[in-house]
Amino acid sequence: MAYTRGNLAVQPKRKEEADRLYREKTKVVTRRMVLPLQEKLLYMLTLGVFVLVAATLIWRYVHIYDLNLQAQRLDAQISSTKKDIATFQMEKQTLEQSVAQRAAELGYTKPSEDSTIYVPLNSTATKGDH
Repeated sequence: MAYTRGNLAVQPKRKEEADRLYREKTKVVTRRMVLPLQEKLLYMLTLGVFVLVAATLIWRYVHIYDLNLQAQRLDAQISSTKKDIATFQMEKQTLEQSVAQRAAELGYTKPSEDSTIYVPLNSTATKGDH
C-alpha cells in the first residue's frame, strides 16, 4: 500500500481547468402534467353541478324569506284592520243609540206594534227602480 497523504509524488494529477468564458449552470425544469380533456370535462361538469345545487338552495331560501316577509306584512295588515273594525263597531253602537234621541228631537214618533204602515204606490217611485 502506498503512502498517499503527504507524498506529492504519489498524488494523482489534478485535472487542468481551462479558463472558460461562461460558467455552467444546471437548472431543474419541472413540467406539469397536462390533464386529459376527458378529465377536464369531468371536473368542469362536477363544478357545474355544485354551482347549480348551490344556486337552487340559495333561490329556495330567498323564496322562503320572501314568503315569511309577506306573511308578516299580512299579519300586520290584519291586526290594523281588526283595530279599525273595532273602532267602527264602537262608532256604530254610539250612532244606533243616538238615532232614537235624534229622531225624537226632529219630531218623529215610534209607531205602535199593532199599527200597519201603508206606502202609496206612485209611478215616480217605481220608475227609478227599474
